[in-house]
Amino acid sequence: MDKKVHEGRNVKRFREMLGIKQDALAFELGDDWNQQKISLLEQKETIDPVLLQQISTALKIPAEAIRNFDEDMAVNIIANTFDNGSILNGINHNPTFHPIDKLIQLHEEKIALYERMLKEKDEMMARLEKLLEKK
Repeated sequence: MDKKVHEGRNVKRFREMLGIKQDALAFELGDDWNQQKISLLEQKETIDPVLLQQISTALKIPAEAIRNFDEDMAVNIIANTFDNGSILNGINHNPTFHPIDKLIQLHEEKIALYERMLKEKDEMMARLEKLLEKK
């Protein structure tokens, strides 16, 4: 049984995991995008490969991750990864990463996105000011 992956839903999952709002993703994709178009895109089962590549670049994840992510498979892999000694009372005492490091990394990525958005806003304002000066 070959289960079809819902690419739009995967875009939404990764976007939410990364803490990126729909309008921020729309901003990253360009002027002809807005929050409503992202919402509609996330309902599509398949996404044009060129657009999928643009989205993956904006989210800084491989397009294959969006194309191939299957939640049921991921849950199954996670469930079968742990043996009885791996978890005690739901706490993994041997994490492969430090949770604080992960939080710091996510925070730094959000700051970088925010700074990039501010820079692009400043550039857009400069372009608008030049246009107004010409009139």
